[in-house]
Amino acid sequence: MSLSVVAVPGGVLPAAQRYAPLAAALKGEVDLHTKDLEVYARAEPPGDYSIDLEVEALAQFTDDLDLRRFHLLGYSGGGFVSLAFAGAHPDRLLSLALFEPADVPGEPSAEEAALRERLQTRLAGLDQATFMDMFVRLQVRPGVRVPQPSGPIPEWMRNRPAGLAAMMAAFRTYPFDREQLRTWQFPVFLGYGELTAEQEELKAAVLGRLVGDIHIRRFPGIHHFVPPERLYTPDHVHALRGLWRGAEESPSGS
Repeated sequence: MSLSVVAVPGGVLPAAQRYAPLAAALKGEVDLHTKDLEVYARAEPPGDYSIDLEVEALAQFTDDLDLRRFHLLGYSGGGFVSLAFAGAHPDRLLSLALFEPADVPGEPSAEEAALRERLQTRLAGLDQATFMDMFVRLQVRPGVRVPQPSGPIPEWMRNRPAGLAAMMAAFRTYPFDREQLRTWQFPVFLGYGELTAEQEELKAAVLGRLVGDIHIRRFPGIHHFVPPERLYTPDHVHALRGLWRGAEESPSGS
């Protein structure tokens, strides 16, 4: 029987593009269901946009698929949504896999707050093109060059600056008790790239202190904006496959 995995993308690439290499690598092994973010369901973010809206939509999406329990995979902004979903519906998850979640929900430490403030200050008031350029540069280590996209701007890219701004605002106001992470009964995998900026190490440390069953992996030569085919390498796919199979075989996964 195939494993049921639900995958949520980040704030830039649509789900189908983000997870295409992973779907190809796991074809025949996994039923991979991709779910785009609600912030991009329309041309502009909803006026009442919230993380609760994303969590409720994800719950409805899995209900419609008749998935009582499943493996959840989240990247960047989808990683934050996945953490929020795990907090709201821990009984529905067999495992949780994250790659560089945009943030860890809940009350931040002083160091986390300082990093958030720096990001928000640098992005405030920028026009769309400048916003995206600065957003990318702030996510990678100094000296790392991210190639500029060539060709015409895809239609789906036009609402990304507004969507990213709405998500960042929603992250700050989402209520979440981090202590509940200590009670999770499912395994968690957290991956991040060695070329992504220092906030990834901080988030890894936060989750490592709170989640009992967590495996943290730093991938060499990778940053937040590498193409999906460079992210979902055979090594990365092997790690995810091990997480899912292990969770299926454990007593809590039965």
